[in-house]
Amino acid sequence: MPRILRRLFPAALAAIALVLTSCSGSAEQDLTSTDAVDSGYVSGDGSVQMWDTDERGEPVELAGESMTGDPVDISDWRGDVVVLNFWYAECPPCRKEAPDLAALSREHEGQVHFLGVNNVNEPATAIAFERRFDMPYPSLYDKNAAGIAAVQGVVPLQAVPTTVVLDAGGRVAARILGLAEKSTLNALITDTLAESS
Repeated sequence: MPRILRRLFPAALAAIALVLTSCSGSAEQDLTSTDAVDSGYVSGDGSVQMWDTDERGEPVELAGESMTGDPVDISDWRGDVVVLNFWYAECPPCRKEAPDLAALSREHEGQVHFLGVNNVNEPATAIAFERRFDMPYPSLYDKNAAGIAAVQGVVPLQAVPTTVVLDAGGRVAARILGLAEKSTLNALITDTLAESS
């Protein structure tokens, strides 16, 4: 190995380990705690990206089973706005945004479908999270990362949480990378609803 690589290799390994350590949570962590919400977790910056209607690609196809074993297929919701939230239980920003997502789901009930997508947790852990935060909508048990693959070509998922708003045609209208602030997500939902009025 060349000398320069021998010197850089240990530093690169240390940097990778640091990123992995700060992005992962303990499976044993108390899901009722929000103390760790702002404690050095590496996540997205909350940036928003929107697509004009003529820039949107093909509809997102996503189907599978919920954490409770019920069938889920977002193509059944064509004609309505859909919000996809990519999350996992040990993720501090996911816990922080959960009450707002639950509230927005209730506020837009009958107009907008919400679906969580979780490829990290087993159903028991995810269901405990959903009960803790009184989530009124299901989460896809995305054990094979089909949900991630469904949007990856259109919306690179660079952080968890990531929230994606689909228009009435099932196409990606907007994305929030990182924690979704309630007012920001509500504005994106409202704008996307207005398109189909």
